[in-house]
Amino acid sequence: MPSFSVRPEIAALDPYVPGLSIEEIRRRYQLENVIKLASNENPLGTPPLAVEALRRCAAGAFRYPQSGNPRLRAALAGLHGVDDGRIAVGNGSDEILDMLIRMLAEPGRDNIVCFQPCFSIYPIQSRICGVEIRRQPLNADFSFDFDALLEIVTDSTRLVFVTTPDNPSGYCPPREDVLALAARLADKAPQALLVIDEAYMDFAGDDADGERRFSLLASGDVPDNAVVCRTFSKSYGLAGMRIGYAVLPEELAQYYWRARLPFSVNVLAEEAALAALRDTAFREATLSLVRAERRRLTLRLSELGCAVRPSHANFLLFRPGDGAPDARTCFEALLRRGIIIRPLGSYQLPDHLRVSIGTEQENNAFLAALEDVLRDPAAAPRA
Repeated sequence: MPSFSVRPEIAALDPYVPGLSIEEIRRRYQLENVIKLASNENPLGTPPLAVEALRRCAAGAFRYPQSGNPRLRAALAGLHGVDDGRIAVGNGSDEILDMLIRMLAEPGRDNIVCFQPCFSIYPIQSRICGVEIRRQPLNADFSFDFDALLEIVTDSTRLVFVTTPDNPSGYCPPREDVLALAARLADKAPQALLVIDEAYMDFAGDDADGERRFSLLASGDVPDNAVVCRTFSKSYGLAGMRIGYAVLPEELAQYYWRARLPFSVNVLAEEAALAALRDTAFREATLSLVRAERRRLTLRLSELGCAVRPSHANFLLFRPGDGAPDARTCFEALLRRGIIIRPLGSYQLPDHLRVSIGTEQENNAFLAALEDVLRDPAAAPRA
């Protein structure tokens, strides 16, 4: 067996930790029914119009997609009121985030700035690229200290990542604060790009106007030194299709299309995304369900003695209360009962858990199982 010598950054890399799958928990515990509330997926599934499009277009899967995905770019440009020359689409928004690092940050010279904890793709891809990562701890209440974040920005900073609403806490800073951060960053580090990851922005606020109140993209106020990323994985119900997009400065978008691997958004993903954009009834039902169940879950978890963080996303961050079993014990006991949520050791939050907002029935099953676990984690699951 040959021994391969890889770059030191790869050898030392801690990989991305995904949520457990339904099938592996079925096999592990010999369970028939398993509920997954670990990966912030759409509780209503896939949009009906997208399913119809996939069936209709499946026979064309032998064809390459049209270069540059012009139909999807035009649809997204119309949705957000921007020129289609500013739209980038990718194999998930992860591809766009990765490409921005590869395009802009030079190993051994530049650095990238983000919070700690944050979405782990930012530091992972930075390390893969051999670029220094500089991290500012969140405040104790998981809010953002933009003053402190700017303190670690230097003349060598090329990218500053901010997730709003944040993952894993669901915290969402005021839109005016993000806009002010962009202006201050332009003054301190004109060479730096602010990357605003709005993957969960669809769910912000308690009503349909929440997105416009919190989002720079929805308000039409994207600064010249900023990129806003979005995804089809959440409210559009296409996580398995792997498709995301961003609004970039036009010059940077042109470089993106030069550097991106050809055909990274497959032909079926593009058709599904176009159909999902048309399926407004499905998206509105998703947003209504998530907001209502988020309120209910927050209340019930609090009643069970858990410390729950306010959230603008489609998940809740919580900590079992004093005297309760610890987070890891709760997580494993829930698995034995067929409920998958997310432990947060990979976010350096070992005493916290994250639960995605499911359907009313899924959330009821989670709450009943958690109540059992908090009372006696070693007890056998209910038959």
